[in-house]
Amino acid sequence: MNISMIGIDHNMAPVDIRALFAFTKKNAGEAMEQLKEKEGIAGCVILSTCNRMELWVSGEEGVEDSLYQSLCRMRGVEGRDYEPYFIKREGREAVEHLFYLTSGLKSQILGEDQILTQVKDALNLAREHFATDNVLEVLFRMAVTAGKKIKTEVPFAHGNPSVIHQALNLLKEQGYSVRGKKCMVIGNGEMGKVAALTLREAGADVCVTVRQYRSGVVEIPLGCSRINYGERMEYLPQCDLVVSATASPNFTLRLDQFEGLDLQGERILIDLAVPRDIEPKIGEIPGITLYDMDSFHGEETPREQLEAAGKIVHEQMDEFFRWLDGRDMIPRIQEIREDAVHDFNLRIGKILRNTPMDEEDRSKLLNALDSAAGKVVSKLIFGLRDSLNQDAFRECVAGLEAVYDKQD
Repeated sequence: MNISMIGIDHNMAPVDIRALFAFTKKNAGEAMEQLKEKEGIAGCVILSTCNRMELWVSGEEGVEDSLYQSLCRMRGVEGRDYEPYFIKREGREAVEHLFYLTSGLKSQILGEDQILTQVKDALNLAREHFATDNVLEVLFRMAVTAGKKIKTEVPFAHGNPSVIHQALNLLKEQGYSVRGKKCMVIGNGEMGKVAALTLREAGADVCVTVRQYRSGVVEIPLGCSRINYGERMEYLPQCDLVVSATASPNFTLRLDQFEGLDLQGERILIDLAVPRDIEPKIGEIPGITLYDMDSFHGEETPREQLEAAGKIVHEQMDEFFRWLDGRDMIPRIQEIREDAVHDFNLRIGKILRNTPMDEEDRSKLLNALDSAAGKVVSKLIFGLRDSLNQDAFRECVAGLEAVYDKQD
């Protein structure tokens, strides 16, 4: 079983190129179903965020060679022009990448924990479309566990683990404060809510757009007002700052919508979406400053924290590889346990038959002994696995198998 991935991220490609390979939740599900049908692929997971898109597969050797072409077909991209922006990883390198990723150590803002939720959501989506397999299941779950452990035990130096916090820090360094400013947040998803709450906590007057077609009660952060999404252009001239953070495949703000708008003074637009929410040419309008996802970078993290996080990553990785390496051993261990329990029952059975007791009590005792014997054998075998290297453990298993093979 081979584990491999192909990905594109903020280190390799600008936002416009990343946007070509970005997946919505719906088309990611459809794509995974298609990939799972390909010969040689046992399971797959697509992770698509603002900063990266990664396709993970488990299966036979060589399937990774066609992953780029598969992505291009699914996204309607022709040719190999964008292949240099991608990176491929296999085996231990791929596994290490995922563990570091869930730990926030490969994020644009180092240590941010949104990626942890995004990885969990990617796995859940793969489950919903029956695209994952037991190898990717265990890999992603253990990587998430490592990320949670680091989040708990290694608090990073910065206290603001989101892009909007980093954006406000950048503006603050430039002498701009949002306190008392009128701000509009386009989008009421997870990132939009974080942006609205962060702006509100920073002292801004925040209004959030809500789409009319949504049924039921739509929650927005406490202290924020709301307007219908369709009224955003009427409200925009009143705003000092606008944040757009949606999953829309189309622009939420287009250049033609600004024609005839009475815009006075300076105005800041922040685009937190991939694909872009705000048409780039809007940034050329006098008085408008436009930032996108590539405008923000994290702060340096002390070496001690990185080393502590790295230690946790490698401990969890080693545990995963112990599971992966021993996966083929499980049926053999189960057979040894069954043989050992049967051997035990034959020996204890002679004693119990000569022991005076009710047949019902005898039956209950035999069942209890059967269960206890199985647990003891499992404990011994798996104890060997945890205390020996893989080669030595395999020799032990082979030796135990030989014991009962000779008896047969």
